[in-house]
Amino acid sequence: MKLSFLGGAEEVTGSCYLVETGSVRFIVDCGMFQGGREASEKNYSPFAFDPRALDFVLLTHAHIDHSGLLPRLVAAGFRGEVFTTRATADLLHVMLLDAAHIQEKEAEWRERMSRRGKHEERKHPEPLYTVSEAEASLKQMHAVDYDATLHPHPCVSCRFRDAGHILGAAIIEVWVDDRGDTRKLVFSGDIGQPGHPVVRDPAQIAEADYLLIESTYGNRLHKSLPDTLKELAHAINDTLTRKHGNVIVPAFAVGRTQDLIFLLGDLHRQGALPDLQIYVDSPLATQATEITLKHRALLDPQSQDILKSMLARNGRPRVVFVEDVEASMALNRIRSGALIISASGMCDAGRIKHHLAHNLGRSESTIVFTGFQAQGTLGRRIVDGAATVRIFGEEVPVRAEIYTIGGLSAHADQAGLLAWLRNFKYAPRQSFMVHGEAATAQIFRDAVHAQLGWNATVPAAHSTVEF
Repeated sequence: MKLSFLGGAEEVTGSCYLVETGSVRFIVDCGMFQGGREASEKNYSPFAFDPRALDFVLLTHAHIDHSGLLPRLVAAGFRGEVFTTRATADLLHVMLLDAAHIQEKEAEWRERMSRRGKHEERKHPEPLYTVSEAEASLKQMHAVDYDATLHPHPCVSCRFRDAGHILGAAIIEVWVDDRGDTRKLVFSGDIGQPGHPVVRDPAQIAEADYLLIESTYGNRLHKSLPDTLKELAHAINDTLTRKHGNVIVPAFAVGRTQDLIFLLGDLHRQGALPDLQIYVDSPLATQATEITLKHRALLDPQSQDILKSMLARNGRPRVVFVEDVEASMALNRIRSGALIISASGMCDAGRIKHHLAHNLGRSESTIVFTGFQAQGTLGRRIVDGAATVRIFGEEVPVRAEIYTIGGLSAHADQAGLLAWLRNFKYAPRQSFMVHGEAATAQIFRDAVHAQLGWNATVPAAHSTVEF
Protein backbone atom coordinates (compact mmCIF):
# COMPACT_ATOMS: atom_id res chain seq x y z
CA MET A 1 0.00 0.00 0.00
CA LYS A 2 1.21 3.48 -0.90
CA LEU A 3 0.15 6.82 0.56
CA SER A 4 1.06 10.03 -1.26
CA PHE A 5 0.78 13.55 0.16
CA LEU A 6 -0.24 15.65 -2.84
CA GLY A 7 -1.52 18.72 -0.97
CA GLY A 8 -2.01 19.88 2.59
CA ALA A 9 1.56 18.80 3.40
CA GLU A 10 3.75 21.51 4.94
CA GLU A 11 0.94 23.94 4.11
CA VAL A 12 -2.64 24.61 5.13
CA THR A 13 -4.49 24.44 1.81
CA GLY A 14 -4.86 22.05 -1.12
CA SER A 15 -5.56 18.91 0.93
CA CYS A 16 -5.27 15.76 -1.19
CA TYR A 17 -4.01 12.29 -0.22
CA LEU A 18 -3.70 9.36 -2.64
CA VAL A 19 -4.01 5.75 -1.44
CA GLU A 20 -2.92 2.96 -3.80
CA THR A 21 -2.79 -0.81 -3.63
CA GLY A 22 -2.65 -3.44 -6.35
CA SER A 23 -6.45 -3.48 -6.38
CA VAL A 24 -7.71 0.02 -5.64
CA ARG A 25 -6.75 3.66 -6.03
CA PHE A 26 -8.57 6.57 -4.37
CA ILE A 27 -7.99 10.04 -2.95
CA VAL A 28 -9.16 11.66 0.26
CA ASP A 29 -10.04 15.32 -0.42
CA CYS A 30 -9.36 17.33 -3.56
CA GLY A 31 -8.73 20.81 -2.25
CA MET A 32 -7.88 24.09 -3.91
CA PHE A 33 -4.60 25.78 -3.03
CA GLN A 34 -5.00 29.31 -1.68
CA GLY A 35 -2.56 32.16 -1.23
CA GLY A 36 -1.14 34.10 -4.17
CA ARG A 37 0.53 33.36 -7.50
CA GLU A 38 2.25 30.15 -6.36
CA ALA A 39 -1.07 28.68 -5.25
CA SER A 40 -2.64 29.60 -8.57
CA GLU A 41 0.09 27.75 -10.45
CA LYS A 42 -0.51 24.65 -8.32
CA ASN A 43 -4.23 24.76 -9.05
CA TYR A 44 -3.67 24.98 -12.80
CA SER A 45 -1.02 22.22 -12.84
CA PRO A 46 -2.00 18.72 -14.00
CA PHE A 47 -2.88 16.28 -11.24
CA ALA A 48 -0.01 14.10 -9.99
CA PHE A 49 -2.09 11.02 -10.89
CA ASP A 50 -4.41 9.96 -13.68
CA PRO A 51 -7.94 11.04 -12.63
CA ARG A 52 -9.38 8.37 -14.94
CA ALA A 53 -7.64 5.66 -12.89
CA LEU A 54 -9.27 6.62 -9.58
CA ASP A 55 -11.96 4.28 -8.26
CA PHE A 56 -13.61 6.87 -5.97
CA VAL A 57 -13.05 9.96 -3.82
CA LEU A 58 -13.68 10.42 -0.09
CA LEU A 59 -14.35 13.99 0.99
CA THR A 60 -13.98 15.18 4.60
CA HIS A 61 -15.90 18.46 4.27
CA ALA A 62 -17.02 21.30 2.05
CA HIS A 63 -14.40 23.99 2.64
CA ILE A 64 -12.80 24.90 -0.67
CA ASP A 65 -9.27 24.01 0.49
CA HIS A 66 -10.58 20.43 0.78
CA SER A 67 -13.11 20.27 -2.07
CA GLY A 68 -12.38 23.08 -4.51
CA LEU A 69 -10.64 21.10 -7.28
CA LEU A 70 -13.36 18.47 -7.66
CA PRO A 71 -14.77 20.12 -10.83
CA ARG A 72 -11.27 20.14 -12.33
CA LEU A 73 -10.84 16.47 -11.38
CA VAL A 74 -14.06 15.51 -13.18
CA ALA A 75 -13.16 17.66 -16.19
CA ALA A 76 -9.85 15.75 -16.34
CA GLY A 77 -11.64 12.42 -16.66
CA PHE A 78 -12.62 11.16 -13.18
CA ARG A 79 -15.84 9.16 -13.53
CA GLY A 80 -16.23 7.56 -10.09
CA GLU A 81 -18.34 8.60 -7.11
CA VAL A 82 -17.48 11.23 -4.49
CA PHE A 83 -18.59 10.00 -1.06
CA THR A 84 -19.33 12.57 1.64
CA THR A 85 -21.90 13.37 4.34
CA ARG A 86 -25.40 14.59 3.51
CA ALA A 87 -24.81 18.10 4.86
CA THR A 88 -21.53 18.39 2.95
CA ALA A 89 -23.22 17.27 -0.26
CA ASP A 90 -25.86 19.99 0.21
CA LEU A 91 -23.18 22.61 0.86
CA LEU A 92 -21.17 21.60 -2.19
CA HIS A 93 -24.16 22.26 -4.43
CA VAL A 94 -23.81 25.93 -3.60
CA MET A 95 -20.08 26.20 -2.83
CA LEU A 96 -18.68 24.68 -6.00
CA LEU A 97 -21.06 26.66 -8.19
CA ASP A 98 -20.06 29.82 -6.32
CA ALA A 99 -16.35 29.02 -6.72
CA ALA A 100 -16.86 28.44 -10.45
CA HIS A 101 -18.78 31.70 -10.80
CA ILE A 102 -15.92 33.57 -9.11
CA GLN A 103 -13.41 31.85 -11.41
CA GLU A 104 -15.36 32.94 -14.48
CA LYS A 105 -15.82 36.53 -13.30
CA GLU A 106 -12.16 36.93 -12.34
CA ALA A 107 -11.10 35.57 -15.74
CA GLU A 108 -13.39 38.12 -17.41
CA TRP A 109 -11.90 40.92 -15.28
CA ARG A 110 -8.33 39.88 -16.14
CA GLU A 111 -9.25 39.87 -19.81
CA ARG A 112 -10.72 43.39 -19.60
CA MET A 113 -7.71 44.72 -17.71
CA SER A 114 -5.33 43.08 -20.15
CA ARG A 115 -7.08 44.70 -23.12
CA ARG A 116 -6.78 48.07 -21.42
CA GLY A 117 -3.12 47.50 -20.70
CA LYS A 118 -3.73 47.73 -16.94
CA HIS A 119 -2.95 44.17 -16.06
CA GLU A 120 0.07 41.99 -16.67
CA GLU A 121 -0.23 38.99 -18.93
CA ARG A 122 -1.34 35.83 -17.16
CA LYS A 123 -0.03 32.37 -17.94
CA HIS A 124 -3.56 31.02 -17.40
CA PRO A 125 -6.12 33.61 -18.54
CA GLU A 126 -8.93 31.03 -18.65
CA PRO A 127 -10.96 30.20 -15.51
CA LEU A 128 -9.74 27.27 -13.42
CA TYR A 129 -13.10 25.67 -14.17
CA THR A 130 -16.52 26.78 -15.34
CA VAL A 131 -19.99 26.67 -13.85
CA SER A 132 -20.94 23.89 -16.23
CA GLU A 133 -17.93 21.84 -15.10
CA ALA A 134 -18.92 22.40 -11.47
CA GLU A 135 -22.45 21.26 -12.27
CA ALA A 136 -21.07 18.11 -13.90
CA SER A 137 -19.02 17.26 -10.80
CA LEU A 138 -22.08 17.52 -8.54
CA LYS A 139 -23.72 14.64 -10.40
CA GLN A 140 -21.05 12.34 -8.99
CA MET A 141 -21.79 13.12 -5.32
CA HIS A 142 -22.98 10.25 -3.12
CA ALA A 143 -24.31 11.33 0.29
CA VAL A 144 -23.85 9.10 3.34
CA ASP A 145 -24.89 9.23 6.99
CA TYR A 146 -22.57 9.77 9.92
CA ASP A 147 -21.40 6.53 11.57
CA ALA A 148 -22.77 4.25 8.82
CA THR A 149 -20.38 1.69 7.33
CA LEU A 150 -19.83 2.20 3.61
CA HIS A 151 -18.23 -0.11 1.02
CA PRO A 152 -17.12 2.06 -1.92
CA HIS A 153 -15.00 -0.79 -3.30
CA PRO A 154 -14.74 -4.54 -2.59
CA CYS A 155 -11.38 -3.93 -0.88
CA VAL A 156 -12.40 -0.83 1.10
CA SER A 157 -14.75 -0.07 3.99
CA CYS A 158 -15.09 3.34 5.57
CA ARG A 159 -17.05 5.31 8.12
CA PHE A 160 -17.65 9.06 8.41
CA ARG A 161 -17.55 10.44 11.98
CA ASP A 162 -18.47 13.94 13.15
CA ALA A 163 -15.37 16.17 13.14
CA GLY A 164 -16.97 19.07 15.03
CA HIS A 165 -15.45 21.54 12.55
CA ILE A 166 -18.26 22.85 10.32
CA LEU A 167 -21.65 21.46 9.38
CA GLY A 168 -21.15 18.05 7.78
CA ALA A 169 -17.41 17.85 8.44
CA ALA A 170 -16.09 14.35 9.00
CA ILE A 171 -13.21 12.33 10.30
CA ILE A 172 -12.96 9.34 7.95
CA GLU A 173 -12.03 5.85 9.13
CA VAL A 174 -10.87 3.68 6.22
CA TRP A 175 -10.14 -0.04 6.23
CA VAL A 176 -8.15 -1.20 3.18
CA ASP A 177 -7.63 -4.87 2.32
CA ASP A 178 -4.35 -5.33 0.47
CA ARG A 179 -4.02 -8.98 -0.58
CA GLY A 180 -5.59 -10.26 2.63
CA ASP A 181 -3.85 -7.78 4.93
CA THR A 182 -6.28 -5.17 6.27
CA ARG A 183 -4.90 -1.84 7.48
CA LYS A 184 -6.91 0.96 9.08
CA LEU A 185 -6.18 4.55 8.05
CA VAL A 186 -7.77 7.54 9.79
CA PHE A 187 -7.99 10.91 8.05
CA SER A 188 -8.82 13.57 10.62
CA GLY A 189 -9.90 16.21 8.10
CA ASP A 190 -10.20 19.40 10.16
CA ILE A 191 -10.81 18.74 13.85
CA GLY A 192 -13.02 21.23 15.66
CA GLN A 193 -12.30 22.86 19.00
CA PRO A 194 -14.33 21.21 21.80
CA GLY A 195 -17.06 23.53 23.07
CA HIS A 196 -17.14 25.42 19.76
CA PRO A 197 -20.54 26.93 18.91
CA VAL A 198 -23.06 25.52 16.42
CA VAL A 199 -21.54 22.07 15.76
CA ARG A 200 -21.15 19.13 18.11
CA ASP A 201 -17.80 18.14 19.62
CA PRO A 202 -15.51 15.86 17.56
CA ALA A 203 -16.20 12.13 17.68
CA GLN A 204 -13.64 10.01 19.50
CA ILE A 205 -11.60 7.48 17.54
CA ALA A 206 -10.12 4.51 19.39
CA GLU A 207 -7.58 3.01 17.02
CA ALA A 208 -5.71 3.31 13.74
CA ASP A 209 -2.75 1.73 12.01
CA TYR A 210 -1.93 4.98 10.21
CA LEU A 211 -3.20 8.43 11.12
CA LEU A 212 -3.22 11.71 9.21
CA ILE A 213 -3.90 14.49 11.73
CA GLU A 214 -4.32 18.17 10.92
CA SER A 215 -1.93 20.62 12.60
CA THR A 216 -3.25 24.05 11.58
CA TYR A 217 -2.98 25.42 15.13
CA GLY A 218 -0.69 22.73 16.50
CA ASN A 219 1.75 25.36 17.78
CA ARG A 220 -0.57 27.43 19.98
CA LEU A 221 -3.48 27.64 22.38
CA HIS A 222 -6.64 29.53 21.55
CA LYS A 223 -7.99 32.19 23.85
CA SER A 224 -10.87 30.84 25.91
CA LEU A 225 -14.33 31.30 24.42
CA PRO A 226 -15.53 33.65 27.22
CA ASP A 227 -12.45 35.87 26.77
CA THR A 228 -12.89 35.74 23.00
CA LEU A 229 -16.51 36.85 23.20
CA LYS A 230 -15.55 39.65 25.57
CA GLU A 231 -12.94 40.87 23.04
CA LEU A 232 -15.44 40.59 20.19
CA ALA A 233 -18.06 42.57 22.08
CA HIS A 234 -15.48 45.25 22.95
CA ALA A 235 -14.38 45.60 19.32
CA ILE A 236 -17.99 46.04 18.19
CA ASN A 237 -19.10 48.38 20.97
CA ASP A 238 -15.98 50.55 20.78
CA THR A 239 -16.29 50.95 17.00
CA LEU A 240 -20.01 51.63 16.84
CA THR A 241 -20.43 53.81 19.94
CA ARG A 242 -17.09 55.62 20.40
CA LYS A 243 -15.44 55.79 17.00
CA HIS A 244 -18.71 55.81 15.05
CA GLY A 245 -17.33 53.69 12.26
CA ASN A 246 -18.10 50.31 10.74
CA VAL A 247 -17.07 46.81 11.77
CA ILE A 248 -15.96 44.65 8.85
CA VAL A 249 -15.62 40.92 9.46
CA PRO A 250 -14.04 38.75 6.75
CA ALA A 251 -15.55 35.32 7.31
CA PHE A 252 -15.81 32.02 5.53
CA ALA A 253 -19.30 31.76 4.11
CA VAL A 254 -19.63 28.23 5.44
CA GLY A 255 -19.07 27.71 9.13
CA ARG A 256 -17.67 30.96 10.43
CA THR A 257 -20.55 33.15 9.24
CA GLN A 258 -23.10 30.89 10.93
CA ASP A 259 -20.96 30.80 14.09
CA LEU A 260 -20.95 34.60 14.18
CA ILE A 261 -24.71 34.90 13.67
CA PHE A 262 -25.35 32.57 16.61
CA LEU A 263 -22.71 34.18 18.85
CA LEU A 264 -23.82 37.74 18.13
CA GLY A 265 -27.39 36.67 18.85
CA ASP A 266 -26.30 35.20 22.17
CA LEU A 267 -24.28 38.31 23.12
CA HIS A 268 -27.32 40.46 22.36
CA ARG A 269 -29.50 38.15 24.46
CA GLN A 270 -27.07 38.59 27.37
CA GLY A 271 -27.11 42.39 27.01
CA ALA A 272 -23.45 42.56 25.94
CA LEU A 273 -24.40 44.16 22.61
CA PRO A 274 -27.02 46.80 21.82
CA ASP A 275 -29.58 46.41 19.05
CA LEU A 276 -27.53 46.48 15.91
CA GLN A 277 -27.85 45.87 12.21
CA ILE A 278 -25.86 42.86 11.00
CA TYR A 279 -25.37 42.59 7.25
CA VAL A 280 -24.38 39.21 5.84
CA ASP A 281 -23.05 40.19 2.42
CA SER A 282 -22.51 36.88 0.69
CA PRO A 283 -25.07 34.99 -1.35
CA LEU A 284 -23.13 31.82 -0.56
CA ALA A 285 -23.34 32.54 3.18
CA THR A 286 -27.10 33.06 2.83
CA GLN A 287 -27.50 29.68 1.16
CA ALA A 288 -25.16 28.02 3.69
CA THR A 289 -27.24 29.44 6.53
CA GLU A 290 -30.38 27.99 4.97
CA ILE A 291 -28.66 24.60 4.71
CA THR A 292 -27.56 24.89 8.35
CA LEU A 293 -31.17 25.40 9.41
CA LYS A 294 -32.21 22.44 7.22
CA HIS A 295 -29.76 20.26 9.17
CA ARG A 296 -30.50 21.81 12.56
CA ALA A 297 -30.56 18.33 14.12
CA LEU A 298 -26.76 18.38 13.76
CA LEU A 299 -26.43 21.57 15.85
CA ASP A 300 -25.26 21.40 19.43
CA PRO A 301 -27.91 21.99 22.14
CA GLN A 302 -26.69 25.51 23.01
CA SER A 303 -27.01 26.67 19.41
CA GLN A 304 -30.51 25.22 19.17
CA ASP A 305 -31.43 27.26 22.28
CA ILE A 306 -29.92 30.45 20.78
CA LEU A 307 -31.88 29.90 17.57
CA LYS A 308 -35.13 29.52 19.50
CA SER A 309 -34.35 32.70 21.45
CA MET A 310 -33.66 34.75 18.31
CA LEU A 311 -36.91 33.59 16.77
CA ALA A 312 -38.80 34.38 19.97
CA ARG A 313 -37.40 37.93 19.95
CA ASN A 314 -38.55 38.57 16.37
CA GLY A 315 -35.10 37.98 14.98
CA ARG A 316 -33.23 40.45 17.19
CA PRO A 317 -30.54 41.44 16.61
CA ARG A 318 -31.66 42.07 13.05
CA VAL A 319 -29.72 40.09 10.45
CA VAL A 320 -30.00 41.32 6.86
CA PHE A 321 -28.92 38.90 4.14
CA VAL A 322 -27.65 40.95 1.19
CA GLU A 323 -28.32 39.27 -2.14
CA ASP A 324 -27.89 41.49 -5.20
CA VAL A 325 -24.83 43.46 -6.23
CA GLU A 326 -26.60 46.85 -5.98
CA ALA A 327 -27.49 46.24 -2.32
CA SER A 328 -23.92 45.16 -1.64
CA MET A 329 -22.55 48.33 -3.23
CA ALA A 330 -24.99 50.41 -1.18
CA LEU A 331 -23.35 49.12 2.02
CA ASN A 332 -20.19 51.00 1.05
CA ARG A 333 -22.09 54.27 1.38
CA ILE A 334 -22.71 53.58 5.08
CA ARG A 335 -20.17 55.55 7.10
CA SER A 336 -21.03 54.30 10.60
CA GLY A 337 -23.11 51.81 12.53
CA ALA A 338 -22.80 48.80 10.23
CA LEU A 339 -21.48 45.34 11.11
CA ILE A 340 -20.73 43.65 7.80
CA ILE A 341 -19.86 39.96 7.59
CA SER A 342 -18.60 39.10 4.13
CA ALA A 343 -16.63 36.45 2.27
CA SER A 344 -14.05 35.35 1.48
CA GLY A 345 -12.52 34.60 4.85
CA MET A 346 -8.94 35.20 3.67
CA CYS A 347 -9.93 38.31 1.68
CA ASP A 348 -8.63 37.03 -1.65
CA ALA A 349 -11.95 37.06 -3.53
CA GLY A 350 -15.58 38.06 -3.26
CA ARG A 351 -17.38 41.07 -1.86
CA ILE A 352 -15.14 41.48 1.19
CA LYS A 353 -12.50 43.14 -1.00
CA HIS A 354 -14.89 45.99 -1.80
CA HIS A 355 -15.69 46.54 1.90
CA LEU A 356 -11.99 46.53 2.77
CA ALA A 357 -11.28 49.00 -0.03
CA HIS A 358 -13.85 51.39 1.50
CA ASN A 359 -13.01 50.89 5.19
CA LEU A 360 -9.33 49.96 5.59
CA GLY A 361 -8.25 53.56 5.13
CA ARG A 362 -10.65 54.88 7.81
CA SER A 363 -9.29 55.09 11.37
CA GLU A 364 -12.83 55.05 12.75
CA SER A 365 -13.52 51.59 11.30
CA THR A 366 -12.41 48.20 12.57
CA ILE A 367 -11.52 44.98 10.77
CA VAL A 368 -12.10 41.84 12.82
CA PHE A 369 -10.35 38.66 11.67
CA THR A 370 -11.80 35.52 13.19
CA GLY A 371 -10.14 32.79 11.11
CA PHE A 372 -6.83 31.51 9.81
CA GLN A 373 -5.10 33.64 7.16
CA ALA A 374 -2.88 31.55 4.88
CA GLN A 375 0.50 32.80 3.69
CA GLY A 376 0.26 34.91 0.55
CA THR A 377 -3.34 36.02 1.09
CA LEU A 378 -4.55 39.59 1.44
CA GLY A 379 -5.84 38.80 4.92
CA ARG A 380 -2.41 37.55 6.01
CA ARG A 381 -0.73 40.75 4.79
CA ILE A 382 -3.16 42.88 6.80
CA VAL A 383 -2.83 40.72 9.93
CA ASP A 384 0.98 40.83 9.64
CA GLY A 385 0.87 44.63 9.84
CA ALA A 386 1.22 45.88 6.28
CA ALA A 387 1.02 49.69 6.09
CA THR A 388 -0.65 49.50 2.69
CA VAL A 389 -2.21 46.70 0.65
CA ARG A 390 -3.12 46.44 -3.01
CA ILE A 391 -6.83 45.95 -3.77
CA PHE A 392 -8.21 46.05 -7.33
CA GLY A 393 -4.91 47.45 -8.57
CA GLU A 394 -4.88 50.37 -6.12
CA GLU A 395 -2.75 50.92 -3.00
CA VAL A 396 -4.99 51.22 0.08
CA PRO A 397 -3.55 52.51 3.38
CA VAL A 398 -4.27 50.45 6.49
CA ARG A 399 -5.60 52.93 9.06
CA ALA A 400 -8.49 50.91 10.49
CA GLU A 401 -8.00 49.14 13.81
CA ILE A 402 -7.20 45.45 13.27
CA TYR A 403 -8.39 42.72 15.65
CA THR A 404 -7.29 39.10 15.33
CA ILE A 405 -9.62 36.98 17.44
CA GLY A 406 -8.30 33.43 17.35
CA GLY A 407 -10.64 31.92 19.91
CA LEU A 408 -13.41 31.52 17.34
CA SER A 409 -11.36 29.20 15.18
CA ALA A 410 -13.16 26.10 13.97
CA HIS A 411 -9.82 24.27 14.26
CA ALA A 412 -8.71 22.70 17.51
CA ASP A 413 -5.64 24.23 19.12
CA GLN A 414 -2.67 22.19 20.33
CA ALA A 415 -4.39 21.19 23.57
CA GLY A 416 -7.59 20.25 21.73
CA LEU A 417 -5.68 18.13 19.21
CA LEU A 418 -3.67 16.36 21.91
CA ALA A 419 -6.86 15.69 23.89
CA TRP A 420 -8.42 14.13 20.80
CA LEU A 421 -5.35 11.95 20.24
CA ARG A 422 -5.46 10.70 23.83
CA ASN A 423 -8.69 8.85 23.02
CA PHE A 424 -6.70 6.29 21.01
CA LYS A 425 -6.23 3.04 22.91
CA TYR A 426 -2.75 2.61 21.48
CA ALA A 427 -0.34 4.57 19.31
CA PRO A 428 -0.78 4.20 15.55
CA ARG A 429 2.13 2.58 13.76
CA GLN A 430 2.74 5.93 12.12
CA SER A 431 1.19 9.39 12.49
CA PHE A 432 1.53 12.14 9.92
CA MET A 433 1.18 15.84 10.73
CA VAL A 434 -0.67 17.41 7.77
CA HIS A 435 -2.66 20.57 6.95
CA GLY A 436 -0.26 22.88 8.77
CA GLU A 437 2.51 25.26 7.76
CA ALA A 438 5.87 23.50 7.94
CA ALA A 439 7.17 25.10 11.15
CA THR A 440 3.81 24.65 12.90
CA ALA A 441 3.56 20.99 11.90
CA GLN A 442 7.08 20.39 13.24
CA ILE A 443 6.17 21.95 16.59
CA PHE A 444 3.06 19.80 16.82
CA ARG A 445 5.02 16.67 15.88
CA ASP A 446 7.45 17.40 18.72
CA ALA A 447 4.55 17.90 21.14
CA VAL A 448 2.98 14.58 20.12
CA HIS A 449 6.29 12.79 20.55
CA ALA A 450 7.03 14.43 23.91
CA GLN A 451 3.56 14.08 25.46
CA LEU A 452 2.30 10.85 23.88
CA GLY A 453 5.50 9.11 22.84
CA TRP A 454 4.15 8.47 19.35
CA ASN A 455 6.14 7.94 16.18
CA ALA A 456 5.12 11.05 14.22
CA THR A 457 6.48 12.70 11.07
CA VAL A 458 5.84 15.76 8.94
CA PRO A 459 5.57 14.50 5.35
CA ALA A 460 7.05 16.61 2.59
CA ALA A 461 4.80 17.83 -0.19
CA HIS A 462 4.44 15.23 -2.95
CA SER A 463 6.22 12.59 -0.87
CA THR A 464 5.10 8.95 -0.83
CA VAL A 465 5.35 6.35 1.91
CA GLU A 466 4.90 2.63 1.39
CA PHE A 467 3.48 0.36 4.06
